[in-house]
Amino acid sequence: MEISDLITFSTVARCAGITRAAKELNTVQSNVTSRIKSLEDEVGVALFERHSRGVALTSAGLRLLPYASRITMLLHEATDAARDDGVALGSLRIGTMETTLAVRLPEILADYHSKYPNVELIVQTGPTAELVQKVLDNEIDGAFVAGPIDHALLEGEQIFNEKLVLITSRNIKSLADLQSATIPLTALMFRAGCAYRKKLEQLLTSLGRPHYHSLEFGTLEGILGCVAAGVGIALLPEHLIKNSNIYKQINIHEIDKDIANTPTIFIRRNDVREGTSMKFFKECLFDGDYSSKLSFN
Repeated sequence: MEISDLITFSTVARCAGITRAAKELNTVQSNVTSRIKSLEDEVGVALFERHSRGVALTSAGLRLLPYASRITMLLHEATDAARDDGVALGSLRIGTMETTLAVRLPEILADYHSKYPNVELIVQTGPTAELVQKVLDNEIDGAFVAGPIDHALLEGEQIFNEKLVLITSRNIKSLADLQSATIPLTALMFRAGCAYRKKLEQLLTSLGRPHYHSLEFGTLEGILGCVAAGVGIALLPEHLIKNSNIYKQINIHEIDKDIANTPTIFIRRNDVREGTSMKFFKECLFDGDYSSKLSFN
């Protein structure tokens, strides 16, 4: 098999379409189609099903994809290793929950950028489940996620321990107010896959309010503003709330510590070589006395 064919195959699978894959690979559609056909001819089975919205992997394609991803990962890793002479260069892709980026990371990222200006630092935000998958798929080099995480291919360090609190409008004086079924309840959440969202669902069930309206947000600012305006309630880190500009416009409610205590963990694949840029990033990260080594094996 040609490496270029496997890279093309992996890209088409991820993009779920020939046109999008061609754009990402900076080539023409006919070249992508030709490489996919060449690979299908070599393995002797169809790897994609074509439909009006793009393509989908066949069962054979699904079986091949992990091997293609592993091969392309090793190719990139080999290239990076050959170029790595102990100087921090190139790009470093870091994923993070939006709440962590808002309060915890600015100083760390600024420190890293000032020390290693030749590294292109790429920061992506998303919910924990999405970030974990991106690390596993080698789309990002590491990520700050809500723990605990248990996966044989991941290693991690606990960086922060967040205490979650429930925030409401001033009209809600206590958790007992929320237990009344006569009070309309709207939960303000990040999209599916957010660990804090799952904890809010757990909390509301424990309060006897498993049924409620929900609004999904893509930004932290949207959630905070809507809580202050009385639209609904949210579960967020106390450290973040006390450093926000709406602190005096809302009520903060303590919750059960089993739900409240949530570690923030920096995860990486344990089978991927740690390059110089990542090594120095972790040094910046651990300069603060708030990390402890965890094992997920």
